Amino acid sequence: MEHIRTPKVENVHLLERSACQRKASVGTLYLSATHTIFVENNPETRKETWVLHSMVSSVERPPASPAGSQLIMCCKDFRIFHLYIQSERDCLDVHTSLARLSRPEKYSELYCLSFNPNVNKEKREASWKFIDLTEDFKRLGVPNNLWVATTANTEYRVCDTYPSELFVPKSATPAVIVGSSRFRSRGRFPVLCYFHQDTLAAVCRSSQPLSGFSGRSLEDEMMLQSLMKSNPGSDYIYVVDTRPKLNAMANRAAGKGYENEDHYNNIKLQFIGIENIHVMRNSQQKLTDGNRAFGELRSPSVTDFLWGLENSGWLKHIKAILDAGVFIARAVADEGVSVLVHCSDGWDRTAQACSLASILMDPYYRTIKGFMVLIEKDWVSFGHKFSHRYGHLNTDPKEVSPVIDQFLECVWQLSEQFPCAFEFNECFLVAIHTHVYSCQFGNFLGNSQKEKRDMRLHERSHSVWPQLWSERAEFFNPLYKAELSQCQGVLRPNTSPFCFKIWKGLYKHMDKSSPPSQSPADLMSVVREEPQQLEEKQVIHQELSPVSEDRSSDRMDNHLREETCSTEGE
Repeated sequence: MEHIRTPKVENVHLLERSACQRKASVGTLYLSATHTIFVENNPETRKETWVLHSMVSSVERPPASPAGSQLIMCCKDFRIFHLYIQSERDCLDVHTSLARLSRPEKYSELYCLSFNPNVNKEKREASWKFIDLTEDFKRLGVPNNLWVATTANTEYRVCDTYPSELFVPKSATPAVIVGSSRFRSRGRFPVLCYFHQDTLAAVCRSSQPLSGFSGRSLEDEMMLQSLMKSNPGSDYIYVVDTRPKLNAMANRAAGKGYENEDHYNNIKLQFIGIENIHVMRNSQQKLTDGNRAFGELRSPSVTDFLWGLENSGWLKHIKAILDAGVFIARAVADEGVSVLVHCSDGWDRTAQACSLASILMDPYYRTIKGFMVLIEKDWVSFGHKFSHRYGHLNTDPKEVSPVIDQFLECVWQLSEQFPCAFEFNECFLVAIHTHVYSCQFGNFLGNSQKEKRDMRLHERSHSVWPQLWSERAEFFNPLYKAELSQCQGVLRPNTSPFCFKIWKGLYKHMDKSSPPSQSPADLMSVVREEPQQLEEKQVIHQELSPVSEDRSSDRMDNHLREETCSTEGE
């Protein structure tokens, strides 16, 4: 609260650009330790707008105009709020306060760590048990006679950014594991992340080797040989380097690089060409800046929009990431060949490629619960740098990059091509995106499993997954049918450039001249509700029909009596 200069400002005008609001609302602005709150003056609606400070990406203060001083609050979920404040002094105080509140300097300032975690102790403890990664590996048939658990990383001895529980080839000895870790960037040696029970091929992940121009490690070469031996149906493995080849070659000058096929027997090296975090950050910034500029045009044209989209290069990057997932899935599911995936350090592009391949191959990960398990496994436990990538603290802005944004968008692109294959809708993906940035729960704090343990997040915060599970009715895709052939087996998407779309539901890009159209899923919900309503009416009719039949029978009996009486009289 010491960072709040002015907790309350009257007669503030609020305009939400991202919602195509045409007329500003007038109300009172409140600043709390965790939220910016705007309450309309209109006594009939009294609409409240709450914005978590952790969701604010920037607060701009343009020059004052005759209408008053202005603040532009841009959010990480792409909402944009224009605040018009009459007093220049109040505007300056609000700007200074928001600039500090939206840039916390320590974890204790974040929303999920700002309240007493023992108020709901049993609920908190249960929330962290909702996802069990050991059960997911058991579902995949691991451990088995090919893959076993290793204790090498107990207490994070070998790699402090990996989880403590890892699966490796049965033939990999502790000496090979340790030797391989020493030859891999950040100690991230090859480990299992997905096992295909039908083909016995596997998806493994690691970081780049410290090969330089001529370096080699016998232990690392033996580790990759063990990966190949763990798949009895193939005599080689693919090594998928998700980087552009030029980038990988440049890393050799720093003593890193990629596998030399002359040193590693029976590997096939494949470069994919996904750009680094800096290129992706700039691309998304161009996309959002273009959308913002487009939304402020009085007469926007299709040409303006398409030029901005092309200039950002965003969909080109989405295609590259999806191409990586497709290549891995085809290798494992169709060819029966195991794949080792890495980028530089193995926690950004590697997570994108491995998790997308799992979604393409395994229908379980296309369910609501399965998708939660996948994110917890391939992203959270394997050390994706959530706090750095999504700016949870006021640290180096060059570390920020929309890595998981791109993964979620790839999943959305798949759901557009296969509308019956996913149990969840786009609202589920948007909700996860929001929680990654909001810091309302502890799942997406820290940069590794070890960091989370050291911060005692399980004791100080709640898990997001039970909350989303309780809301699953809102996230259900009405087109989903688990028994349909499209929902089973491997998805084979078309990755031609014309198949990719802008994700309007996330970026809130709308045609200003017309309201947003109803999505096919919404229309299907209406279609599904109509038969339910008819069935309810039918039940009511059936309940009432015996009464009607009884009354009809009584009338018939009376009629027969009357006829009998008249006959006897004759």
